[in-house]
Amino acid sequence: MPVPENNNLTAKYNVALPRYTSYPTMPYWDIARFNKNDWKKTVKRSFKESNPKEGISLYIHLPFCENLCTYCGCNIRITKNHRVEEPYINALLLEWAMYKNIFGHKPLIREIHLGGGTPTFFSAANLKMLISAILLYADIHPEAAFSFEAHPANTTVNHLQVLYDLGFRRLSLGIQDFDPKVQAIINRQQSFAQVQAVTSQARRIGYTSVNYDLIYGLPLQTLHGLATTIQQVAELTPDRIAFYSYAHVPWIKPGQRHFTENDLPNAEAKKKLHETGRALLHSYRYLEIGMDHFALAGDQLFTAMKNGQLYRNFMGYTDQHTQLLIGLGVSAISDSAYAFAQNVKNVEEYLQLVKQGELPVFKGHLLTPDDLIIRKHIQNIMCKGNTTWNHHQEPCPSLFEGLERLQPLVDDGLIELNSWGLKVTPLGQGYLRNICMALDARLWADKPATQLFSMAI
Repeated sequence: MPVPENNNLTAKYNVALPRYTSYPTMPYWDIARFNKNDWKKTVKRSFKESNPKEGISLYIHLPFCENLCTYCGCNIRITKNHRVEEPYINALLLEWAMYKNIFGHKPLIREIHLGGGTPTFFSAANLKMLISAILLYADIHPEAAFSFEAHPANTTVNHLQVLYDLGFRRLSLGIQDFDPKVQAIINRQQSFAQVQAVTSQARRIGYTSVNYDLIYGLPLQTLHGLATTIQQVAELTPDRIAFYSYAHVPWIKPGQRHFTENDLPNAEAKKKLHETGRALLHSYRYLEIGMDHFALAGDQLFTAMKNGQLYRNFMGYTDQHTQLLIGLGVSAISDSAYAFAQNVKNVEEYLQLVKQGELPVFKGHLLTPDDLIIRKHIQNIMCKGNTTWNHHQEPCPSLFEGLERLQPLVDDGLIELNSWGLKVTPLGQGYLRNICMALDARLWADKPATQLFSMAI
């Protein structure tokens, strides 16, 4: 069962802070030291080290949506013109060809994830063309996991069948909230019947894992509405549930200006939404996985956590770990284990660069020895709830400066700390981002003058 939230602790730790899908976090990437040639070298090195046994992961960003969901923080392009599909797919395949050239050998694909945008904006035929071409010059790992995000209102049986035939077994549906008032203000309409139909169709075809995304803190959201949504969700028994905090960043995402702060629950109300949601999910036998994720006991994500194999990357939590993650498409982020790189964010610029035969990366970060050490500990905290260190084998002064910042969290009962490691307590499970922030050497060396991140709750 979840530990009840403490009002004083909630107020103290409800600050703006990163989500730690990477370390360093993107605002602290040293882009001045980064260049494409160095990036290619790290990709080649990582591929050589890891591809033969564990394979690589692919994230493919499909940015198009027919309508703007005003809560959305993703990089998207709104259009009803489906003629954009084929030119974009052709560009993705050109970018993939550039990476295959860097690899020098046939890749072993362990993981594919289609994100967006709305991947099911694309026709089933075009998705088949894309994935078939990706897999044409590649081997598939025997434990491969292919997944895609889908809008319940436009996902057809044909989408589900075509992707299943290509090896996809995991499906993620964006629900957010079933309350009609909330759906209207965030411009995200899908009915319970539509979600039920897609879920049933997917299971009938043979999908083995269905995830629902829910968000708390949305405009006009109420405790009653959220409780009703979770009750309806529980009736459909998805294998996994992501229960995210709404990130209000209108200075980054102007679409969020379609409503005002007056429409949002205040800090106290949002805390209640979070507390109520967690308690309800536990009451329906969903077990908490890391941060913001829940799964039934039979799901592979829970098994990975139980076995100490849970991993976190730019795609969130996964039970699959690969050293090399390649992001294809506009704004996609890649991770070579030695560096990060992000593609350009504008569709037209992306298409032009790829057409010219140029890798569409526009910024990145080469990880320093200190970065690698701190990254490991943050990853352990986010995935395992504990980490250990060795003063002699990890000569990283910035890490041990971070350990000094952990004492208030010890005093508040969020962690247990000793000379060789730390362990997150049940109370501290709800404050993982705060614990990681204490170790974030780059943030503490250059505290932001303006708000860069969303609030913790």
